Amino acid sequence: MSINVLVYNGPGVSQTSVGHTIHSLRTLLRPNYSVNTITPQALTDDPWPASCALLVIPGGRDMPYVSALEKANPRIKEYVKRGGSFLGICAGGYYGSAHVEWEVGTPLEVIGDRALAFFPGTAKGCAFEGFVYESEAGARAIDVQVNAAETPRTFKGIYYNGGGYFENAETLQSKGIRVLSVYTEGLAKGKAAAVACDVGAGRAILMGPHMEYPITLEPAAAALKRSYPDINDSEIAELERARWDMMKTMLELLGLHSPYKTSEDVPSRSPGPLPQVLVSTPSNPSIVSRYLDVLRSICPHETPNRLQDANDTFNFHPSANFTSILARSRERRVAEEDLGLLERDIVIYEGGCVPTNDQTPLFNLETFFNHLSSMRSSLSLRDKGDGWGMGEALLYGEIITSTQTLFDKNPTLLSALPYPTLSLASHQLSGRGRGSNIWLSPSGCLQFSLLLRPPQGFRSTSLVFIQYLFGLAVVEACRKAMPGNSGEQVRLKWPNDVYAAIKNESTGKEELKKLGGILVTTNFSGGLVDVVIGCGINVLNPLPTTSLSQLVPPGTQSELTMEKTIATIMPVFEQMWDTFLSHGSFEPFMDLYLTRWLHSYVPRPLQPSIAPQTEWPDSCGSDQLVTLTTVTPHQAVRIVGITSDYGLLRTLPERGGAGAPFIDLQPDGNSFDMMAGLIKLKR
Repeated sequence: MSINVLVYNGPGVSQTSVGHTIHSLRTLLRPNYSVNTITPQALTDDPWPASCALLVIPGGRDMPYVSALEKANPRIKEYVKRGGSFLGICAGGYYGSAHVEWEVGTPLEVIGDRALAFFPGTAKGCAFEGFVYESEAGARAIDVQVNAAETPRTFKGIYYNGGGYFENAETLQSKGIRVLSVYTEGLAKGKAAAVACDVGAGRAILMGPHMEYPITLEPAAAALKRSYPDINDSEIAELERARWDMMKTMLELLGLHSPYKTSEDVPSRSPGPLPQVLVSTPSNPSIVSRYLDVLRSICPHETPNRLQDANDTFNFHPSANFTSILARSRERRVAEEDLGLLERDIVIYEGGCVPTNDQTPLFNLETFFNHLSSMRSSLSLRDKGDGWGMGEALLYGEIITSTQTLFDKNPTLLSALPYPTLSLASHQLSGRGRGSNIWLSPSGCLQFSLLLRPPQGFRSTSLVFIQYLFGLAVVEACRKAMPGNSGEQVRLKWPNDVYAAIKNESTGKEELKKLGGILVTTNFSGGLVDVVIGCGINVLNPLPTTSLSQLVPPGTQSELTMEKTIATIMPVFEQMWDTFLSHGSFEPFMDLYLTRWLHSYVPRPLQPSIAPQTEWPDSCGSDQLVTLTTVTPHQAVRIVGITSDYGLLRTLPERGGAGAPFIDLQPDGNSFDMMAGLIKLKR
């Protein structure tokens, strides 16, 4: 059954376009379809066509698509020819055409053929003057006349920034081309702004304007105000309803079915966050009392159950109120732009009590604590005296904004909370990734953040190793939680990603699929450092997303659950953390870490970081050859390992010969593109 809508997310895409595409498609299509992103590698290797109802290539830059999707193009074409649906927006519209001519005669000129060729002619652009890369200088709200329905209709206020038109589309009806809309102004007045293309048994729609951008959100809202400075709120709302009508019509032409009959039915708001519960392991009910003491000390006297912090305002409630608060929150609908204005509700369970499974249907707290206790016993973890083990104090919410920002954006709460504190969510509305990356939160993804506070005297140079240590704990925990040897496929990619190494049965080669990532943030205050470890791991996600459950051989009995996975990760990491602190270095884990990573490790001692390589080693920490683009000219290097002093990625020039110095790279300044074999500057 075709239930997946897949949005390309790889080199060239505009993250703004990806975000608005996902938001608009989910708003219109859920619960009928699941909307998620897909990478170039997944488009090339994974069995996505079987369950794909629509493939979308959003806005961005067409030229990077050419190289990133070169290997995927034959599968995309075959998918559409066999009855699939394709939507190309702006740069995706150019990419879906046979030939591109863009800004000809200017420094931005792009001319060339494209492989998909769903539109058999030329896509030209820009349709309006003034385009500037990475800018809103040429952006505007435009009018288009849509001919997709029985009666032509003019739609106003559609966001435009760099899109093209489809030359002579009106003359190509014999080749299965239908003009869906035309520009009513600009350089391309009267020319096709969107076309439908019959491709074998399937269909593609290509368009220049951005119909996926909500008119009420940025950057479309600002463009609308520039184009129509006197427009009022009721007129904006009417234009937004019209945009939903146009988008719904286009999706219906592609064979998709929205649960909403008209734009009046489309929800302008989505389900908002639900309350979190503060609970502790039943074996140590005094834990929550410690939290209550802290909360009483930081909440103002006049509002003892309320804390206004830098990013969030928290309201604390007794467990007796959970049912009513949960019911009220489930009925609430929130506009995307208002998420940051909502207050957080935290319900406190004392005496070792936990909510019923009916109250937390996506995560069984009793089962989690049972698994946690069992795993702690199997690892012989000692009692913490006045403290507690990792995972034994838990903040859980079915839907929250972000487990990470709960800690690192609220300094008053962060500095006062006892540790370790685990924050866990079944769904996040705005999860944070490394740099400017955003974690999407599909069903089946385990998402959590862990608050730690290293002891006084902890060396700041050791902080970088925490991401390595936690990544190693995740990999080792998977080996314990998964049946048989299926967990052995889980590996590490420098500096902070978790991958699966899967053997392709047809080629016999090992293929790499991302399972998750790790984000570590630090906050210094009063001579102490608060460490927040954020992690997202795909555990039970359905295809085409790669998850742990898919690594289990068919027919194998598996007890892999969200509860068991996190209840295994916490004690495994705790055991490593204790060793890490007692030794004061990462040295006890170095060989195991390098054995578990993806760079073909062969154990050997690492040389001092400042010493030149005096002879070519017979065996290296890695035999992976990559191109270092952080130097000029670019240089071919082999990955050797990581340095034991500062945790830098150690590389050795491929052609340096005897005496060539190592090149050491910081994890926070560089990005490792495994697919392209590049180490590049992180931007």
